[in-house]
Amino acid sequence: MSQHSQFRLLGARRFAPFFWTQFLGAMNDNVFKVAFTSLVTYHTALFEGVDARSAAFLISAIFIAPFVLFSATSGQIADKIEKSRLIRLVKSLEIAIMVLGCAGFAWHSATLLYTGTFLMGLHSTLFGPVKFAYLPQHLDETELVGGNGLVEMGTFVAILIGTLIGGEMAGLEQGGKLMGPLYVGIACIAIAVAGRVVSGGVPVSPAPQPDLRINWNPFTETWRNLMLARENRTVFLSLLGISWLWFLGATFLTSFFSFAKDVLGGDQNVVTLLLAVFSIGIGIGSLLCERLSGRHVEIGLVPFGSIGMTLFAVDLYFASHGQASGTLTGIGGFLAEPRHWRVLADLLLLAMFGGFYSVPLYALIQSRSAPTHRARIIAANNILNSFFMIGASLLGVALTQAGFSIPELFLVVGLLNALVAIYIYSLVPEFLLRFVAWILVHTVYRLRRVNAERIPADGPAVLVCNHVSFADAVVLMAASPRPVRFVMDHRIFKVPLMSSFFRHARAIPIAPAHEDPALLAKAYDDVAAALQDGDLVCIFPEGKITANGEINPFKQGVQQIIQRTPVTVVPMALRGLWGSFFSRKGGAAMTRPFRRGILSRLELVVGEPVPPESATPEGLQQMVTSLRGEWR
Repeated sequence: MSQHSQFRLLGARRFAPFFWTQFLGAMNDNVFKVAFTSLVTYHTALFEGVDARSAAFLISAIFIAPFVLFSATSGQIADKIEKSRLIRLVKSLEIAIMVLGCAGFAWHSATLLYTGTFLMGLHSTLFGPVKFAYLPQHLDETELVGGNGLVEMGTFVAILIGTLIGGEMAGLEQGGKLMGPLYVGIACIAIAVAGRVVSGGVPVSPAPQPDLRINWNPFTETWRNLMLARENRTVFLSLLGISWLWFLGATFLTSFFSFAKDVLGGDQNVVTLLLAVFSIGIGIGSLLCERLSGRHVEIGLVPFGSIGMTLFAVDLYFASHGQASGTLTGIGGFLAEPRHWRVLADLLLLAMFGGFYSVPLYALIQSRSAPTHRARIIAANNILNSFFMIGASLLGVALTQAGFSIPELFLVVGLLNALVAIYIYSLVPEFLLRFVAWILVHTVYRLRRVNAERIPADGPAVLVCNHVSFADAVVLMAASPRPVRFVMDHRIFKVPLMSSFFRHARAIPIAPAHEDPALLAKAYDDVAAALQDGDLVCIFPEGKITANGEINPFKQGVQQIIQRTPVTVVPMALRGLWGSFFSRKGGAAMTRPFRRGILSRLELVVGEPVPPESATPEGLQQMVTSLRGEWR
């Protein structure tokens, strides 16, 4: 789909009214929250009994609470009620909420504003499932990606505009009197009315399950969603990983007001600058993921993101530690201080590595969740995110009340990030294995994939490849969009330093019958079990690494495997590893470093899948030889 046709959706009635309704709602959320947070930070005396240091965390927790309580119920409502009607009901509710909020701003009532914050969170909770369910009903398959992209882009822009309006308007004075709160209240009502008017153009969207019996008990329905998510261990731990990112992000975003005022000596405009830099960093990281991952789900980027987040969170502590606050300055005065540029660089890079971390996790969840469960898995993700964001707010309140400074809070969260990462990666070694493989093929090698889409996206298959070096399995692991179970010679499996790597990768050691018949039988059993579980299994049919660069005769093992478990066989060929540090060219492998230098060019060429009844050792060898060509 072209960019031109993508933006043409903004002129289509089936998309444009929904887009602008979503846009105005996201903007209003942020005008309200940012203005409230700015006022309690910079004009604390207006609100009786409010602690400026913890108020931002409390506002965040109150806004998120409805997501925890009602996300599962909201998903059921979105399935039961016709969506255009539900959207208009929700937008009418928003007007009533903003009238209450306007009263809170006008009377400087923290109680009314906290109540309005909770109700706006409820408004967003009700609208959330509609957003994910509406688009597939009105966009065809060729438009769906572009439509989702426009909605996400619109939300990003709306958040920035809302942040700017809320922060700027809150401090407006007229005749020496603070008029900003009243102006904010009126603006929020106006935006809510505009959203309701626009929602009138949303076309009818029939309910997929109008006879659904709603479970109104939010606790049992939430539990049911979480239990469903736990059925796939890797997916569930990925959900926890994403939720941790929301924990970290919420900690930083809600701290920016106190950070700007008390640590950096900046006014509301500096807060807006910090929020903008953070948002831009996330956008850059998310966009770079496609290039860094080779356009497939590359979870090796997740540990890379974790490392960067920890490093720059800790450096932010040192960059801002000890800075004295004085007269509040605007953006010009802030940027005139050289050390503030380091703060901005840390925030940008922290957020950018957060993009490296989150995008592959979201893609992993979408690719490995059953389509029948995917919506409920996303609901479980929203619930977990909310729990973690509330946890971030409570931690922020507790640490600030205990006397921790904002930079010290950043340090604590940065160190916690390292501990959480180590814990998750110890439970799912696949993340670290793919990270090692990704690092290898982006530092020592430059890997090009040819026809990699021929590797099945799901279901069992046997991959057969030439065996050039000790690094073959690592390169193939980095090239495959899915985890691969490798069958390898038991002696290679036991190579020092590499054995732990292969064990965590769940490689299957094999031995010739004359050496260890029991291990050979176990290997065939393990391969059959892996294929029955729907895994990809890779075998090097030569049985040994080449000593002269030529392909050795294929042995009968591959035929025995597919006779026992008939599955598709995918021939592949590695090019460019012969003569590398890990190959046996000119003597023993791994004895002469820098033999080929760094960033050596590699290729993995994938052939047409072969049905099991046509797969023979001789035929597969001929295919692999043809794929490899003259370049070894």
